[in-house]
Amino acid sequence: MIRPAFKQTVQPPQTSILSPHLRVATYNIHKGVRGVGPQKRLEIHNLGLGVEALDADMVFLQEVRHFHHADAKAFQRTWFGWPDQGQAEFLAPEGYDVAYRTNAVTKHGEHGNALLSRWPIGEIGHHDVSDHRFEQRGLLHVPVQWQGLTVHAVVAHLGLMHGSRVRQVQRLAEYIQAEVPAEGLLVVAGDFNDWGEKLDAPMREFGLARAQAPGQRRLATFPSRLPFFSLDRIYTRGLRCVSTQVPRGPVWARMSDHLPLVAEFELA
Repeated sequence: MIRPAFKQTVQPPQTSILSPHLRVATYNIHKGVRGVGPQKRLEIHNLGLGVEALDADMVFLQEVRHFHHADAKAFQRTWFGWPDQGQAEFLAPEGYDVAYRTNAVTKHGEHGNALLSRWPIGEIGHHDVSDHRFEQRGLLHVPVQWQGLTVHAVVAHLGLMHGSRVRQVQRLAEYIQAEVPAEGLLVVAGDFNDWGEKLDAPMREFGLARAQAPGQRRLATFPSRLPFFSLDRIYTRGLRCVSTQVPRGPVWARMSDHLPLVAEFELA
């Protein structure tokens, strides 16, 4: 395990916890493991330091292991070892609320989406948006009580095929219409797998704007060693983006194949 200076690569929040700014991060953690064969290594402990360094009010996580018997056995004799608890609980900084729901069940375990929140959370919802039997996908819906307001957080991880993603966006829109008040504050964030940058238009059609601060370009998050694609995104309703950033460097590149995206918002 390495103990890097994460704080040097992540800009601090613009204001304090009692400020009008909401700080949001989204991060595909690649199940906390990198490499294959003899080079396979456990990164979940480093990811815990990284998530804490993001210092976000809400952290949207994808590819989070609830358990995995094979990896737990493989890493049980390593120095730090496989965590005894689910990865969502393990990664949560002290005092954060945790929400997790499984998307995919595999031979040795299961994984899904998670939300870590500095603010109190309400009843957790989950909606299956799997488009075919080869990809199990879901939406995690969590209402968060932020400074007297309810912010509806939806963690998403869309499919690998464009047609699937289009249908999943439509199902996302239907779910929001049914489960989120029409005037409610809303943040949808995650790994959209949108290589061709084609999903902004359908997201705008049902009132969601992609997070991009004035004068800032869109930031690439994938692949982490040489980021070129903006797969990880944050879309909002009722909030205005004031800044975005993507922590970069060898420390972040080794922990996952994605980099985290961090954005700050104020009420629109």
